[in-house]
Amino acid sequence: MAGGKIRKQQRGGSGGGHQHYQGGVPFEKSKGQHILKNPMLVESIIQKSGINPTDVVLEIGPGTGNLTKKLLEVAKSVVAVEIDPRMVLELQRRFQGTPHSSRLKVINGDVLKCDLPYFDICVANIPYQISSPLTFKLLSHRPAFRCAVIMFQREFAMRLVANPGDNLYCRLSVNTQLLARVNHLLKVGRNNFRPPPKVDSSVVRIEPRKPTPCVNFKEWDGLVRICFNRKNKTLGSLFRQKTVISLLEKNYKTFQALQSSMKGSADDSKASEADLSVLADGSEDHGMDVDGVRDDEDMDLEDGVDGSTFKEKLLDVLRQGDFIEKRASKLTQVDFLYLLSLFHKEGIRFSA
Repeated sequence: MAGGKIRKQQRGGSGGGHQHYQGGVPFEKSKGQHILKNPMLVESIIQKSGINPTDVVLEIGPGTGNLTKKLLEVAKSVVAVEIDPRMVLELQRRFQGTPHSSRLKVINGDVLKCDLPYFDICVANIPYQISSPLTFKLLSHRPAFRCAVIMFQREFAMRLVANPGDNLYCRLSVNTQLLARVNHLLKVGRNNFRPPPKVDSSVVRIEPRKPTPCVNFKEWDGLVRICFNRKNKTLGSLFRQKTVISLLEKNYKTFQALQSSMKGSADDSKASEADLSVLADGSEDHGMDVDGVRDDEDMDLEDGVDGSTFKEKLLDVLRQGDFIEKRASKLTQVDFLYLLSLFHKEGIRFSA
């Protein structure tokens, strides 16, 4: 998790105006446009990306092309996705007629909405408001890329790399680390950008796990969402919530009905593991979900015993693994995998 630190570039002042330009193009803070102005930082990102001459690099939010230029010098080709048509024109003007022009493809569009092409490495200084959806879009991309080196808002970056017991350890940490190895590379001060953002940043390296963990991510996230609703509450308290009991009981009954229908079909034999895995993989919507569980701190906890048979079933699962007094903030990936397996043995599902 340790990494270097990039200090602000020492150079002459550039004036005190409120509007910032490069190549005659004004930057728009509403689009998260903060352009890297420190060449030392650009060089460091390139170095830590480990780009080979045969690599196709995906760059997200290239802006006016300061990082793009360096990527083109070391990669086979660069695919740059830019939402701002003014920046697209600036990129085209900047590289037109240069030896690099034939190896640069610029896509004008929203990276969260467009289909991404094949790439080996992603290098990006992204608008911070898309950090979470972009991270998981990249991790779901197939074929899996080798690594991504991305500039995030510092607190988001520290959540990505947080370990059990850390103050910032959260659902984001657990979900990302299930799918990838994440390392903090550089802390970056806000004055390395023009215009400077309101917060410091960090560069993080994300390497998708290969092979991909054999876990249904919707199921996994359904469990983790409940556990981290109040991460310092015991799991026993969280699974006594009326909303949680109601939703999981609904899922349980749906799953049992599906199993029964499968047992009575074909040769009336036992449902195969393959059949059940289709249900668990969420390839069809069978109405099982945990969407009613809010991701906030406002859920009422029901700590009293209400005689619910299904509630006792949930608590018995927690007791089996000695989880009833444990807290999500201290649980490891192995703990969550074990807990999910215990619920699955009892036919309790967290998603479609």
